[in-house]
Amino acid sequence: MGAQWKQKGREASANAKGRVFTKLAKEIMVAARNGADPSMNPRLRMAVEAAKKASMTKETLERAIKKGAGLLDEAVQYEVVTYEGFAPNQVPVIVECLTDNRNRTSSNVRVIFRKGQIGASGSVSWDFNRLGQIEATPPSGDVDAEAAAIESGAQDLEAGDDGATRFFSEPSDVDIVSKALTDQKWNVTSAQLIWKAKNPVTLDDAQRAEVEAFLEALDDDDDVQNIYVALA
Repeated sequence: MGAQWKQKGREASANAKGRVFTKLAKEIMVAARNGADPSMNPRLRMAVEAAKKASMTKETLERAIKKGAGLLDEAVQYEVVTYEGFAPNQVPVIVECLTDNRNRTSSNVRVIFRKGQIGASGSVSWDFNRLGQIEATPPSGDVDAEAAAIESGAQDLEAGDDGATRFFSEPSDVDIVSKALTDQKWNVTSAQLIWKAKNPVTLDDAQRAEVEAFLEALDDDDDVQNIYVALA
C-alpha cells in the first residue's frame, strides 16, 4: 500500500456513499476558489472527474462549484488541516482534513488518535514523498505501461487494482501527465497529489486488523478527506 488508504466496501451503505459525496463536494468547493471553469483549473477538473465517477448528480456538482467560487449567497470557507502521527503498532500516518471549524476537527481527530499517537508537524512526513499520482487503465491489454510512463513524463509506475496502473509524477506535473496519458488513449480514473511512504511497515494479520479499525474510525469523520499510511 504505502500511499492513500481507502476503506474497502464503503459503497455498500447509503450512509457511506453520503460521506463519499460530502468529501467530494468539499474538494470541489476548495478547488473552485481558483476559478469555476474546470478547463482552466486543473485541481477542479480532477475533482469534477472524481465526482462524476462516483455518480454525483450534475445539480449537486454544479452547486458545489458555484458555492466554492463564491457565486452563491451562502459562503462556506474550508481550510486544509493536516495531522501526522502513528496508528497502532507504530505505523506512520498522515491525515488531511477539510474543515470549516478547526477546533471541532482537532478535537475529533485527537480523540481517535488515542488509539495511536498524534505527532507534531514533520514528525512522520519526512518518511513520505509528496507526489502526483495518476491511476489509469490501458486502451488494450498488451500496451507497454513503461513506454507510456516515459512518453507522458511520469517518473515511476506500479501496478494498481483491476488491471490499472499508477503513474507517479512531480506534484507540479500531475495534470500534464494525466493529459498525456489521455492523449495515448489511456482511461484516467483519478489524478491527485498524494503522500507515498518511503518505508511501508509489514504487519501480521492481527496487527493489520488493529490498524484498519483505526483508519476506518478516522475515515468515518466527515472532516477527514484523505488518509496516507505507511502500510505494506
